[in-house]
Amino acid sequence: MGGGETTPNQSQAQPQPGQAGPPLLDLTIDNITSNTVRINSQSADARLTYLMARLVTHLHDFARETRLSTAEWTAAIEFLIACGKICSDVRNEFILLSDVLGLSLLVDNINHPTPPGGTEGSVLGPFHTHDAPVLANGASMTSDPAGEPMLAVCTVKDVHGRPVPGVTVDIWETDSSGHYDVQHADRDAPSERCIMVTDDQGRFWFRGLKPVSYPIPHDGPVGKLLQLLKRHCWRPAHVHFMFGKDGWDRLVTALYLRGDPYETSDAVFGVKQSLVVDLDKVDKATAQEYGVEEGTWLLKHDFVLATQEETEKLRDQLATEALQKLGLNLKLVDHLPVPDLD
Repeated sequence: MGGGETTPNQSQAQPQPGQAGPPLLDLTIDNITSNTVRINSQSADARLTYLMARLVTHLHDFARETRLSTAEWTAAIEFLIACGKICSDVRNEFILLSDVLGLSLLVDNINHPTPPGGTEGSVLGPFHTHDAPVLANGASMTSDPAGEPMLAVCTVKDVHGRPVPGVTVDIWETDSSGHYDVQHADRDAPSERCIMVTDDQGRFWFRGLKPVSYPIPHDGPVGKLLQLLKRHCWRPAHVHFMFGKDGWDRLVTALYLRGDPYETSDAVFGVKQSLVVDLDKVDKATAQEYGVEEGTWLLKHDFVLATQEETEKLRDQLATEALQKLGLNLKLVDHLPVPDLD
């Protein structure tokens, strides 16, 4: 190929000439924000323009309010670089950072508000995977012989108390040592996780382990941040659940054991009082019905799902009320606020 020719990839890599855009003013501490917002406001995507405007405004206000030093700015950049370096296919330090800052729970609550009577959501956490096996009701999802066996018997209903069949239920927890399977270097198959489907009565049941408390990964930058903040890195004992079915709002939640020493100080803010449960023991009749030993730990819970329509209606209502309270002139497009320029 001749020297004047380029491959398609080389051509795409070169920046293309464009319009100069709005002229920047003589930049100062006071006008850098308005200039940045102005030059970022050329997109045809109104939502992107709004998001960038608010992000820049809050970032700049933070820097001005704290009189952010160059050393602190550099440390923040290095912290984010370190978060990126420690990420892998089975560990996401940025999700962990979002969790410990309370952002994960906030975003979930905004996007998935709970209608009256519905089951509240909780954080997804950094250890959900997409390789969990699909198991039949009654199967065991654990290969850990050291843990205390637990039978979970659950139902899924709508807000009117009617069973919801055909719901896909993603379930995962730690092993008895407080580690998820992906945290073990010798992992060769999923364990302590599975996918089930509710039957025609909205039921699902499985055999797992009595949950244990465990520390979130604290050998990376997020762990060091918690140390600086004098915060512990522990999560109370819990089991994760994620529910999905067409026409229904996806529910990501967890059940937490009452009395856990970290029940009121979860490192990632996942605990809600409605999600705190007690364990019972399997009696003789239940043992015969489900094929487990009498005296096994028993988790019983009724989950309540909302339809997508119910959740979107409530989400729009709460968004409108919040925007009005903030005095913002915005409208909702696809359930998301954008500037109302009409």
